[in-house]
Amino acid sequence: MTRWGGAVIIGRVVRSLLLGAGAVVLLLALLVGLLWGFQRSLIYLPDPGPVSSAGDLLPGGRDVVLHTSDGLDLGGWYVPAPARDAATVLVANGNGGHRGMRAPLGEALADAGLGVLLFDYRGYGGNPGSPTEEGLARDVRAARTFLLDDAGVPADRLLYFGESLGAAVVTELATEHPPAGLVLRSPFVDLASVAAEHYPLLPVRALLWDHYPLAEQIAGVDVPTTVVLGTADSIVPPAQSRAVAEAARRLHRLVEVPGAGHNDAALLNGAALVDAVLDLAEHTTDWSRP
Repeated sequence: MTRWGGAVIIGRVVRSLLLGAGAVVLLLALLVGLLWGFQRSLIYLPDPGPVSSAGDLLPGGRDVVLHTSDGLDLGGWYVPAPARDAATVLVANGNGGHRGMRAPLGEALADAGLGVLLFDYRGYGGNPGSPTEEGLARDVRAARTFLLDDAGVPADRLLYFGESLGAAVVTELATEHPPAGLVLRSPFVDLASVAAEHYPLLPVRALLWDHYPLAEQIAGVDVPTTVVLGTADSIVPPAQSRAVAEAARRLHRLVEVPGAGHNDAALLNGAALVDAVLDLAEHTTDWSRP
């Protein structure tokens, strides 16, 4: 082979590599653009509903309407506490489905003698609006206002329960309105940290509009806090939930459910989860289990 022939071959190889690198760059740029433009469709996965009435899925529950500070009416189900000294649990959902999926949890807590409020965020379960970090903060405040002002629940008998994304929602609420106690199920450090687990090649921290800085905020929340995680969670890595527990200013318990995945029944309404809520209710009030 002549020197010139070798140069031609080398040139072709270089051009191929450059074209290949260009394709990778183009693909990454496309992925970044899609993440930027459609990120809230990836974060929030609502079931649009409509949702059945409380009487169909939650024994003892009644349909209620929550009024947000920006003029939205949100649907919810409320089961009053059967005793004056019993705690009431405000349940903040994760990023998928609607409150009907949390009916088994609501029923289990009500059967144990607690009051319960299940509700849907804006854009979920037939509610108007579109979900955002700011919007969900307004929604959970509407839920708290209903319990205190309309239902007459004493502030020292109110527990917050947050599932996954909902853990961040109630933690932010607790920074302004501390509850008697806080249960965080499958919490993450912040939204960028969990997003990076699923999109490791993308600069998610620079792209995200919503942040949910849960670990940072829980460090300033001075209430008894229980963290529940599944050791086989593939959505929120257990290490992130443990990091939240370590950051908690007043950790009451860390409950690890062996072999449980993010959406397994054990973490929806399993015995360990329900017991964790009841234990915190007993710890923070003078209520005892029936």
